[in-house]
Amino acid sequence: MTAPLHPAKPRPGDPIAVLSPSSGLPGLFPLPYELGLRRLQDDFGLKPVEYPTTRKMGATPEERAADIHAAFADPDIKAVIASIGGDDQITVLPHLDEDLLRANPKPFFGYSDNTNLLLFLRNLGIVGYHGGSVMAELGRPGAMHPLTADSLRAALFTSGEYELAAASAYSEVDRPWDDPRTFATEPETEPSEGWFWHNGDQVVEGAGWGGNLEILGWLLMADRVVRPVDSYAGNVLFLETSEEMPRAQDVFWILRSMGERGLLRQFPALLMGRAKSWYFESPLEPEARARYRRQQREVVLRALDRYAPDTMAVFDVDLGHTDPQLVVPVGGRIRVDGPARRIHVTY
Repeated sequence: MTAPLHPAKPRPGDPIAVLSPSSGLPGLFPLPYELGLRRLQDDFGLKPVEYPTTRKMGATPEERAADIHAAFADPDIKAVIASIGGDDQITVLPHLDEDLLRANPKPFFGYSDNTNLLLFLRNLGIVGYHGGSVMAELGRPGAMHPLTADSLRAALFTSGEYELAAASAYSEVDRPWDDPRTFATEPETEPSEGWFWHNGDQVVEGAGWGGNLEILGWLLMADRVVRPVDSYAGNVLFLETSEEMPRAQDVFWILRSMGERGLLRQFPALLMGRAKSWYFESPLEPEARARYRRQQREVVLRALDRYAPDTMAVFDVDLGHTDPQLVVPVGGRIRVDGPARRIHVTY
């Protein structure tokens, strides 16, 4: 495969497309969405441009694909960012025009269900950015987290190397988006134990590949991971799990399937995002949350021990559904330095 293309970056004052390729939740929860739009404009100096399905719940896959095409084909639009994730973006993929996207590359930002579009673009040779959504990160109550804002700003506007920072504190307990009181104060945080290193006696550098683990499982089942297995050799794998809080056993089963496919052993390094262990449907107490995170780490290590025993892994990297969130390039370079305990990405 040819070297990945880093699309040209926007500059302050440029228009940026705001799309909902998964779910039109901005139509149901305008408070975090409109706060995120204001921050895009006031804090980042960009001009958000909405599309027909951005606030439309129940938009068809064809309608959402049309918005993606319109945003990428418009020469005035300099970047594209997802409003939020969802659970059915996989149905949009068959309607995407590969030639149109390949001819009009743009930086795309999103995560969770947007893993679909990020890996679709990666298969076309276009670097995308796992992280950043209008409603969750830009629409964070009180203020954006400084680590999130710094990483997103660097990914949006710069093209050089960036060092990921381990958060000293994090948050994952959500408050309702339909209550204005939610946005008056920042989320409560708790101390972070930092990163946990496994086989951390090596240095690995390669192109980033991965995203949300549940979405990857769906893509594998639908046979949408279409490149030959050995084409991923030397890439740096990164994974995270969502607010659906999959059981540890489910996490293991997905990784086991990746291992049986011969995929897991292709990656000499894995960055595993901090597992989200609280949601409205599963409001775990602190002890149960710690146990959930520990069990998830244990099954990841079990899968690695069976299928990729030499792979270096770093756990609790802030790249997923917890706060703060760091942007990771899909297709861009990632350098994982075990002896120095440092991670650098190239935006």
